[in-house]
Amino acid sequence: MCVSWRFLHLNGFWCLRSVYPSSYLFMCIDWQSSTGMYSSACVVSAGRAVLELIQSDWEPLSHGELEQRLDQTVEEILEADLIEKARTLVRSTCQQQLLESKPQEYSEVTEQLQLAADTGNENYIIQYIKDLLQNSDSSYNRSRRPGRPRLSLNHTVLLSLALLSSRLSYRSVSARFRVEKGNIHRIFFSFCDRVNALENQHIRWLTGQEAEQNLKPFSGSLGEKDLPRVFGILGSMRIPLRGPVGKQDIEGEAMEESVLEKEIHPDSWLNLELVCDSQGKFMHCRISKGSDTDKASSLKERLKQKPEMLPQDSYLIAKFGYPLSGQILTPYLTASSQREKLYNQFLEAHLDVLDRAAAELKSRFQRLRYLDMVNFERAKAVVLTACILHNMFLAGGDRFPAKAQREEMGNEVEGEREEEGVRKREAIVDLLYRKMEKGFHRAVITDQKME
Repeated sequence: MCVSWRFLHLNGFWCLRSVYPSSYLFMCIDWQSSTGMYSSACVVSAGRAVLELIQSDWEPLSHGELEQRLDQTVEEILEADLIEKARTLVRSTCQQQLLESKPQEYSEVTEQLQLAADTGNENYIIQYIKDLLQNSDSSYNRSRRPGRPRLSLNHTVLLSLALLSSRLSYRSVSARFRVEKGNIHRIFFSFCDRVNALENQHIRWLTGQEAEQNLKPFSGSLGEKDLPRVFGILGSMRIPLRGPVGKQDIEGEAMEESVLEKEIHPDSWLNLELVCDSQGKFMHCRISKGSDTDKASSLKERLKQKPEMLPQDSYLIAKFGYPLSGQILTPYLTASSQREKLYNQFLEAHLDVLDRAAAELKSRFQRLRYLDMVNFERAKAVVLTACILHNMFLAGGDRFPAKAQREEMGNEVEGEREEEGVRKREAIVDLLYRKMEKGFHRAVITDQKME
């Protein structure tokens, strides 16, 4: 601490002044006019008194309090332009997506970008996430490594969203925000930790009245009478990771396709198993290594042991490869009859909901197109963060323009078939076909009467 000393002559006294950043300490010294000499003993005494005052002023501050003041100072320095830089980074990412969009999608994307650029909407979403994180019970909230300043929650959210929404490296983001690369890494994963702590609140299985309201008819065109209802859609997607051979020298969509199609190592991607509702909101999320070939067997067993998880006469609709059971309906791998083709056609309409949700997830959070990391736990934390934020954005009414695209999983095979599942699927196929024929005959009779 730099201390400035000044001598002032005030009303016959010499004053020794110590100048601190926030205060002034004065000590008056009597000038010995009778002897014409300055008393050195008086100066020493005054100096000691000043030191005692200094000590009493600063001693109450503990090590933690001093550290907190330092953190606050560093935060204020960073606070000036960080928020604008984060918004600029997110905005530039959206503009790049706009340039890469097909002409027929241009107007839709433009409209969405205008909504996203609206300051009020942006502030609402950021504030919504901040409020949720503020009370989260995460290790980041409970403790912090000493000696390391942390950004305000507002800037932590903005910086982390900028990283998730783009595919820039930590080095690039560090240079753009003028924050040390190691701190960027720490800030981002502490944010993921805080969001992951909210998983049970935002990715949850609907029950009771919520579950009933979420049900959708198996077929909108055939009515709801006698037909089963759809509770959710089950499927999976793959998130490419940096392979054992090292970082790829490919950019854009080619990176994702190269890793998924040509990479032979099974742990070069993550499996993301999802169940979404009719609005594309995730109710179930399971992340596993690429070598894990399990197809919702644990979920199937839970549904079997707890039938109350599904409302009466309702099912999950799943893609190829998933088990066919009394609670999960899957398409025919090879539909050989008109009845089976009709059944598959109705299932496709529901499966498209999950495809759109998955496309929206990857479009909003571009980093999921290729995670440049090999640590499974960290990669899992990033993917789970994106899934939770996806639900948060939907809860805030924020949708992202994305075109549904069915992910090719190689040579599809039909999953395990339980006897109960086979019986129920056949019964539904017959019911659909009968209702379709009845509707067709009714339409023909109506036309004949009109003639």
